[in-house]
Amino acid sequence: KLIEVDIPLDAINRESAREKSIRHGHPSTLHMWWARRPLAACRAVIFASMVDDPSDCPDEFPAKDAQDAERERLHDIIRELVKWETTDETRPESRNLIALARYEIARSVARGKNETPPDASDPVAVLKYLENKALPIYDPFAGGGSIPLETQRLGLRAIASDLNPVAVLINKALIEIPPKFAGKPPVNPDAGPMMNTGKFTGRGKNRKPETVKWRGASGLANDVRYYGEWMRERAFERIGHLYPKAKLPDGSEATVIAWLWARTVPCPNPACRADMPLTTTFQLSKKPNNRHWTKPTTNRDTGEISFTIEKTDGGVPMDRTVVRGGKGAICLACDGVVTHAYIREQSKKMGGNMGEKMIAIVAEGDRKRNFVSPTAEHEKIAKNANPNERSIPSQKMPPTAYKVSGRGYGVTHWRQLFTKRQLAALTAFSDLIPEVRNLIVEDGASEKYADAICTYLALAVSRLPNRFSSFTTYENVRERIRGVFSLQAIPMVWDFAEANPFSNSTNWLSQVDCVSTPIERLTNSSSIGQVYQADASTTIYAPKGPVIVTDPPYYDNISYAELSDFFYVWQRPILRDIYPDLFAGMLVPIQEEMISAPRFGKNAKERFENLMNKTLRLIRERSTDEFPSSIFYAYKQREESRGGTTSTGWETMLTAIVTAGFRIVGTWPMRTELPKRLGAAESNSLASSIVLVCRPRPVDAPMASRRQFIADLKREMPARLAQLDSVVA
Repeated sequence: KLIEVDIPLDAINRESAREKSIRHGHPSTLHMWWARRPLAACRAVIFASMVDDPSDCPDEFPAKDAQDAERERLHDIIRELVKWETTDETRPESRNLIALARYEIARSVARGKNETPPDASDPVAVLKYLENKALPIYDPFAGGGSIPLETQRLGLRAIASDLNPVAVLINKALIEIPPKFAGKPPVNPDAGPMMNTGKFTGRGKNRKPETVKWRGASGLANDVRYYGEWMRERAFERIGHLYPKAKLPDGSEATVIAWLWARTVPCPNPACRADMPLTTTFQLSKKPNNRHWTKPTTNRDTGEISFTIEKTDGGVPMDRTVVRGGKGAICLACDGVVTHAYIREQSKKMGGNMGEKMIAIVAEGDRKRNFVSPTAEHEKIAKNANPNERSIPSQKMPPTAYKVSGRGYGVTHWRQLFTKRQLAALTAFSDLIPEVRNLIVEDGASEKYADAICTYLALAVSRLPNRFSSFTTYENVRERIRGVFSLQAIPMVWDFAEANPFSNSTNWLSQVDCVSTPIERLTNSSSIGQVYQADASTTIYAPKGPVIVTDPPYYDNISYAELSDFFYVWQRPILRDIYPDLFAGMLVPIQEEMISAPRFGKNAKERFENLMNKTLRLIRERSTDEFPSSIFYAYKQREESRGGTTSTGWETMLTAIVTAGFRIVGTWPMRTELPKRLGAAESNSLASSIVLVCRPRPVDAPMASRRQFIADLKREMPARLAQLDSVVA
């Protein structure tokens, strides 16, 4: 196959890196998942795994020049195929390119079966041929769904499985649900009839029926937007009073974007006892012409600390109260210094709920943010919120959740990551899902279609906690709220931003748009994906020898189960009636997770190796001899070195692949992470992926001595290096 010989690596890497900066309409916005592989890389790997290399077709391409020319033609297809614009199948040029890629795959499949492929001018026949004759692509570690989605885009049957129910839900939303309702008009009363021509204009209820073409899952996306707007209206009726407007200095009012808070602990100085604000910055904006800071003032009579907004020409007179390096904090009232141990002790005494002090209000303005001094009224409204206790998740955090830093401060339950007002908002939107489902059915939808819309609206609700938590922060460079998962962990934060779900910035409708827009752009494939919840070390859904393309977990970098509980506790009460098996557990399965985490004790590394070996043996037993298997392996910028010998997940993966009975026939380094991603310079972050192209090793494969190996290496390496030089050039 082409992937075993040569691929246009520069183009793939360039587009993969570029894709990381694309958000609007990207499937990654459907829901948060960690270390998701770029669609461009997955699309290229799947295509190159299915298409014959011309050197293996001597009857058609007998001479080397002809083979090189044909290979270059296939490379040109990949160079166009990996571009982000290709995913927008509303564009005729994108549809034509996807149809060409599907035809090339069908041509190779037909060649292997000694059949004649359908005519390239009949894309429907090509698609049907692939669905009936081509082997499916199976990803047993489906995660964020990039591989199954790109499988479906290329006209192939996609099978996906994952142990994590959050990942399974994402995959269902990407590849299983949309094809079931492809080409269907929406049911909401404002959508109008299905038309045969035209493009979308506007969103939700503002779409004009006479210009609408319900292609692919666009009708479904329209309904998600419409009923998402309905939910906003009902939610505002119930909790809108918790989100007052801010009064500006000129007497006018403005909608609040966010309230900024600092956590507090009591000062241990008996002569002070002030509530110490714990802050990392007083500067609210670093944008030119809008630089502001929040100035603290201490009332010497009462010891109370208050904040007022002032403009600044550059920096601010005060930096922070929390000392860098975890050394403690400074009291603004008496200048006393407390240790970090004292802060932990006090927060645990307070039941994991430190005090909170409002330090600023961020409001909407004319082409800029307005910064307003906090008021007692705004603070009182926030603290007196009364969320629906029956709808608040009651689950405890796993005691071994080492990626969740708040546990060291008395945070033991997931609900403690939210303020009362945030809980009121989250429960209000959650409680509306059953109501909106009844409305959808009343509007003429089937029960299954209502469940589908509610699945996407539940994903929008599940997106909210990442932006509506007391572990979000305010970024003063770009003047925006940074989500909880800016890193692949939940780090402790001292000052946080509390967003307004009814503003024109980070709000409920933006979550709905992040869910609905990708649906609109999803591939127009008639093949319905198959998605399962399964432990890859015991269950492989590969009955007929599919082609394996997968991205297994890196062995100690991301604790998927611990982190995804953050979302699961909100998804479960909304969706357990629709997906009872998927949401049967109170939390995400954690003991079976295939990572090397501290909770598995001294044998964590050995446990990971054993599970990975079991999984790869199962894959080897069920994989086809006709096609290579491709395994993405994400590696870190730095690896551990013990006693002068590097001991890494890379070594573990290679050993597991060989032990399972595979031989590695190709390796391709792919840039799958942004080089300047937050934290990458300071932390041992995932930097790139190596795609390992594997074939089943024959049972009678010969052994080689070290001397034979070195001799073969000396004989093979010069020619291979020359080939590499030509590729780089």
